[in-house]
Amino acid sequence: MNINVAIDGPAGAGKSTIAKRLAAELSYIYVDTGAMYRAMAYYFMKNGIDSTDKEKIDSVCKDIDITITHKNGEQVVLLNGENVNGLIRQEAVGNMASKVSVYPTVRTKLVDLQRQLAKKENVIMDGRDIGTVVLPDAQVKIYLTASSKKRAQRRFDELCAKGLECDIDVIEKDIIERDKQDMNREVSPLRQAEDAVLLDSSNLDIDGVLSEMKRIIDEKINK
Repeated sequence: MNINVAIDGPAGAGKSTIAKRLAAELSYIYVDTGAMYRAMAYYFMKNGIDSTDKEKIDSVCKDIDITITHKNGEQVVLLNGENVNGLIRQEAVGNMASKVSVYPTVRTKLVDLQRQLAKKENVIMDGRDIGTVVLPDAQVKIYLTASSKKRAQRRFDELCAKGLECDIDVIEKDIIERDKQDMNREVSPLRQAEDAVLLDSSNLDIDGVLSEMKRIIDEKINK
C-alpha cells in the first residue's frame, strides 16, 4: 500500500522547502501542488487573461497541460511541454495563483492529476487543501504554519539572496492578504484537517522542522 503524506499550511510557511528535503530523505516522490497552480496562473498571465474573467479561464483550461517530472533528483514543472521552473516563483505569479485557484475548473483539472500521482507512488504532497480535499485518506497529515512576520522574513531573505530588491513590509502585507483569500474562498478553503498534526515552525530552523515531521510520520505509520 502506498504511503501518502499531506502537508498543508499558509503561504510562506516553508512547505515546499521542507517537503522536498523530506521526500529526498525518505525516498518518496515530492508533488509540489503549489507549483502546478503557479504554472496554470503563469499561463493565464502570459496570455493576458484577467483573474476575474471566469468564463475565459474555464474555456482555456482544456488547452493547458501540466506535468511534473523528476530529473537528477529535481522536480521539473512542464507547462504544455515547456520547463517553467524559473518562471513561476515570482510574487505576482503566486498572487495570481491564489486568485484563480478558487475556480472549480482549475481545481478539478489539477486535483485529478494529483490523485493519480498519489495512487502510483509513495508521495509527499504540499498545498492548501491536500489533507482536506485532495488526499482525505492520507495516512499522515501535517498542518505547517508560522507567524506572518516570520514568514515574511524568510521570504525577504530568500529574495535578497537572489539579488532581488524587496520590501519586507510589503511582503508581509501580501502574505496576510493571501491568507485571507485562501481561508475565505468558497471552494476548498485553507484549513487544518481534523486529523492533522499542527506544527508551528516560527521558532524552528529547517532541520528542526524536518526532525519533527519525521517523528510524526514514524508515529503515524508505525502506530
